[in-house]
Amino acid sequence: MMTTLSSEIPEKLLPWFDRCKRLLPWRENRDPYRVWLSEIMLQQTRVSTVIGYFNRFTRELPTVQALADAEEEQLMRLWEGLGYYRRMRMLHQCAKVIVTRYGGRFPDTAEELQKLPGIGKYTSGAIASIAFERPAPAVDGNVLRVLSRLTVNNGWNADSASTALRGIYPAGRCGDFTQSLMELGAIVCLPNGEPLCRECPLSRICRACAEGNAMSYPVKTEKPSRPVERLCVYILRCQGKIAVRKRPESGLLNGMWEFPNMPEKNAVSPEKLGRVMRTFHARHIFTHREWDMTVHEVEIPLQQPEFSWYSEAECVLPTAFRKLLEKNR
Repeated sequence: MMTTLSSEIPEKLLPWFDRCKRLLPWRENRDPYRVWLSEIMLQQTRVSTVIGYFNRFTRELPTVQALADAEEEQLMRLWEGLGYYRRMRMLHQCAKVIVTRYGGRFPDTAEELQKLPGIGKYTSGAIASIAFERPAPAVDGNVLRVLSRLTVNNGWNADSASTALRGIYPAGRCGDFTQSLMELGAIVCLPNGEPLCRECPLSRICRACAEGNAMSYPVKTEKPSRPVERLCVYILRCQGKIAVRKRPESGLLNGMWEFPNMPEKNAVSPEKLGRVMRTFHARHIFTHREWDMTVHEVEIPLQQPEFSWYSEAECVLPTAFRKLLEKNR
């Protein structure tokens, strides 16, 4: 169902954004590299978490050329703990394409940006509007929630929202309008708890606010339960080093370092490996699965050649394994 949006939305939203927008490092300028990097980092990750990673990343790799030239180990170190590591690999791949195919310059339209690895409709809209002032919407859950409440319509999706929003994009302030919609959904038109309708610049034209039923929009669908995998993980220590190995090149955490592990039903008794220093339980939740881990920290007499051996400081590990080193300390 197509709904026409009021031109009052940008008229009311932009002055509020000018007054109330958060000061974030990727908003310091409209460099498409910084816009792109921030949008990829912010996928399924809190703003407060991303700020530090973004600042470190751009200090070491300030341009798309620097990112394209970086070694994967450097990227792993900069990304460690941010999670969803496929994003990092797609960033690297995309940077190389931008350098080789486009001479290090980002395409300036959403359509051309979507041809790049790892850039979909949302990210292409964000880059095109914020960096290049194109009337290209970036529709995420925040924006859909705002539109759903404004119009008391649960039928919005990314395509219908994009089509309707294009009709009200303000010339000369496309980037600010894109960001103002994101900002409103992030700090005022909240998903959980009561939305801050008294602080909302759109409250007078919001039908859900007028009807007093904002929390009814959009309808929340029940998430399916995550499967639980039970693992035994072994932190093997020898001569000040820790044993790690590479994960397979496909699947979860593909190509990353891990501690030796196996399904719990196939577990080897840690006493057979060496002196057990401690045993504890840990859990890690991914988007679509959960690991329930029994962790054995074991001192062994010899460094086994099937593993690589590094000090704790040298180990570049995904969060699921890195946090085991801190557990109970």
